[in-house]
Amino acid sequence: MDLSFLSKLNLEQKNPGTSTGLKSKSSEQWIDSFSPVDGKLIGSVSVTTREQYDDVVSQAEKAFEHWRTIPAPQRGEIVRQYGNTLRENKDALGRLVSYEMGKSLQEGWGEVQEMIDICDFAVGLSRQLYGLTMHSERPGHRMYEQWHPLGIVGIISAFNFPVAVWSWNSMIALVCGDVNVWKPSEKAPLCGVACQNLFHEVIRANNLPEGLSCIINGDRAIGEYMTSDTRIPLISATGSTRMGKQVGALVAQRLGRSLLELGGNNAIIVTPSADLDVVLAGALFGAVGTCGQRCTSTRRLIIHDSIFEEVKAKLTSAYGQIRIGNPLDENNHVGPLIDKDAVDMYLHALERVHEEGGTVLVEGGVLSGDEYASGCYVRPAIAEVNNDMSIVQHETFAPILYLMKYSNIDEAINMQNNVPQGLSSAIMTSDLREAEQFLSPWGSDCGIANVNIGTSGAEIGGAFGGEKETGGGRESGSDAWKAYMRRQTNTINYSKEIPLAQGIKFEL
Repeated sequence: MDLSFLSKLNLEQKNPGTSTGLKSKSSEQWIDSFSPVDGKLIGSVSVTTREQYDDVVSQAEKAFEHWRTIPAPQRGEIVRQYGNTLRENKDALGRLVSYEMGKSLQEGWGEVQEMIDICDFAVGLSRQLYGLTMHSERPGHRMYEQWHPLGIVGIISAFNFPVAVWSWNSMIALVCGDVNVWKPSEKAPLCGVACQNLFHEVIRANNLPEGLSCIINGDRAIGEYMTSDTRIPLISATGSTRMGKQVGALVAQRLGRSLLELGGNNAIIVTPSADLDVVLAGALFGAVGTCGQRCTSTRRLIIHDSIFEEVKAKLTSAYGQIRIGNPLDENNHVGPLIDKDAVDMYLHALERVHEEGGTVLVEGGVLSGDEYASGCYVRPAIAEVNNDMSIVQHETFAPILYLMKYSNIDEAINMQNNVPQGLSSAIMTSDLREAEQFLSPWGSDCGIANVNIGTSGAEIGGAFGGEKETGGGRESGSDAWKAYMRRQTNTINYSKEIPLAQGIKFEL
């Protein structure tokens, strides 16, 4: 396999280290990154020691003191340059994402394109960090609010989007005047090193402090350095609900801020008036894209009983056409799961479906043969279930799609909402009333609600995130930038008196 993209990203050496740009005592522990594509070792990164971590945060603090004094449009210029650097390296970085994480090459390139898009968004945002002016009730007074940089933003990202989610946070935070400390997933650490290498090219070219963007590597224990650190006012964490509850509790103990993007259990409601060609395309990619390892992956298909058999037949037939294999081969639709632990969870979920009385319509299983030697390739499965089954109520990060029936729209929306998670949702319909009810206050309870598109993915222009056990955070577009800044209300008295609010008199 051609791995020349590694050298283009300065990853040709076996041990690229933490790429913080800091000279600290070397760690004696290493994280080996094995590709789920072929099972081969790609490289190793050093685990960040406590001493190194403190050095990183110290450098970040110093960088923040400088960075916050730079006007926001000039900060946007640095982000613009990074976007151009990503354009120049889109092919190589996309291939690394595909090889280290296992998603299809088109999805790998698409993830880098998301990084480029958020850079463009952030550049425009750098001239639009607007506050408000308010009318004071006191004569000769003016009131307004402004937004100031928050400080160091701690970013914990997951393996399934090893580069894009970091950029959603970091590029917005940078134009807001913040600096970043990033802990990439230990399952895709080289993607983090590559992004850091590319960003440091821009930093060096502009003679800026390296502490603007740093990474730390390691497992949960390393992440706890950040979550318990009072020097870091905001922790943005992406991962499982279990992880998010732990992060949220630790940050709350020190009265810090958390931005949590956690699990999803996303459903598409299919109505009698739905265009079934749209349904099949949306449901198929939503369920098997990234081998079912997106937080927005379609987990449940809630189908009207009048068309249930037809949809089931068309969908099971479509699953027979899925090509599974090396994701760097553009002819394949589905690559591997991230590792063998993920395979075990997938197999356990299928066992639970049988135990709880579900009917498997498209059998899953682990694929064997030379092409699948890593042991991480599985068949996407479909099962007919009830929504209240225990296994259906939990998110399984794998390509398992659950089909269930409904008889009226109120029942369908109740089924859609009756899970602990609340990230993404969709309805397929040509009925305006059904669509509007789904989007109404008594409709979908998710942070994302779509009509006639699937649950998977999102555009960077809209705020991304969900409710309930999804954590309530919002990243990327809209006014999500406010999470990375602190609000200040200002009152200016330009009169020669000090009138008090609400007409209070206080005479000396």
